[in-house]
Amino acid sequence: MPLEKTPPPAAGLLHAVARLRLTRLAASAKPFLARGSGTGRCAGCRLVASHCVCALRPQLSTRAGVCLIMGDIEALKPSNTGWLVADVVTDTWAFGWSRTAVDAGLLTLLADPSWQPWLVFPGEFVPPGRVVTDLPPDAPGSAPGRKPLFVLLDGTWSEARKMFRKSPWLDALPVLSLHPDVVSNYRLRRSARESHFCTSEVAALCLALAGETHAAQSLAAWLDVFTEHYLSAKRSVRLDLDSEAHLRLLTLAAQEA
Repeated sequence: MPLEKTPPPAAGLLHAVARLRLTRLAASAKPFLARGSGTGRCAGCRLVASHCVCALRPQLSTRAGVCLIMGDIEALKPSNTGWLVADVVTDTWAFGWSRTAVDAGLLTLLADPSWQPWLVFPGEFVPPGRVVTDLPPDAPGSAPGRKPLFVLLDGTWSEARKMFRKSPWLDALPVLSLHPDVVSNYRLRRSARESHFCTSEVAALCLALAGETHAAQSLAAWLDVFTEHYLSAKRSVRLDLDSEAHLRLLTLAAQEA
């Protein structure tokens, strides 16, 4: 399938991570230059223009929402996958993390009675009484009729642990500990631990747990397609638009239509 050129989104149409990126850039004393910036990057997908993937982007309405709390420069990295979550899941929020202050918008969201926040983090680092591994109606901290809001700490493993330890405003949230029976397929950065999943993989697992099967599958396919475009550009190899990942994403889009 040929990819049509997609114009940069208007400011009012930017999703949460894109808006956070602009805020972070405005506060920076010097420009953030990712590798490949000299070749020109698409404002919509952050890929070099020759490998733009915007024409294939899925965008879905889900009952579940995602709240990203992002490390200092995560929103600036072209390889950040929290961006992919915001691409797909309409109800996605993104906030920068600071040890000394908390965004008032984050506190307002966490207190919103229409949402039930779940802080997603490995249970081995949390007191057992605070941890759940499923989303039963009677789980600690849950309330009937509230939509699940998955709070993800988006950063390196060391950053995520620091955010978890030094964010007292998150201490009252129940912790959802995931135990997937699959391994990570993430190929854009190296992790110190083989068991680690990237942010979009974690979000897909959460969506599946909440019964949002189509959204979970679409997000997983979107990561795979984005990865192929990203690595094709980085390695200067031919991009296969008929790959299994592309066909899977197109099939899911057809099902949504």
